[in-house]
Amino acid sequence: MKQFASIAVLVSFLITGIKAEAIEVGDQLALGELRSVQGQTYTESDWKQRHTVVQVWATWCSYCRKQNVHLEQLVQKVPANQLNIITISIDKTVSPIHAYMAKNSYTFPVVMMTPELSKAIGKRRGVPEVYVVNPQGKVVQKDYGLMVDLDFFDLARYAKK
Repeated sequence: MKQFASIAVLVSFLITGIKAEAIEVGDQLALGELRSVQGQTYTESDWKQRHTVVQVWATWCSYCRKQNVHLEQLVQKVPANQLNIITISIDKTVSPIHAYMAKNSYTFPVVMMTPELSKAIGKRRGVPEVYVVNPQGKVVQKDYGLMVDLDFFDLARYAKK
């Protein structure tokens, strides 16, 4: 019976195309073209110009709510031409994201999780998760769970001077 359960999990990953393993430091993360819920389009060339901080989160996540305060401060601190910051929401619809962003006066860009992004990232441990991707598309840092403010602000070291 245990063998059949393992086979069923493997088949489900093959059918859905989602990676069975999570992306790790040293792996490639291709973000491709993304359109934010705010209407901004990001292309491959955007990712190749500078490091990119990617946060996977949800409006219902209490750790994400705490961490997003620091994320917004990072957005305000580091000029956009020095560091890409993109967030990926795993919420099912856009409406709670718009309400959340307005309520908190957040300006960081949000894209919705897609099957393609989910496949690229692979299995997640939970939210929030933060990845730093270098201009060559390689993951150079990965953190999951709540990052304290000093750890989060340390991400500014990836900014292109």
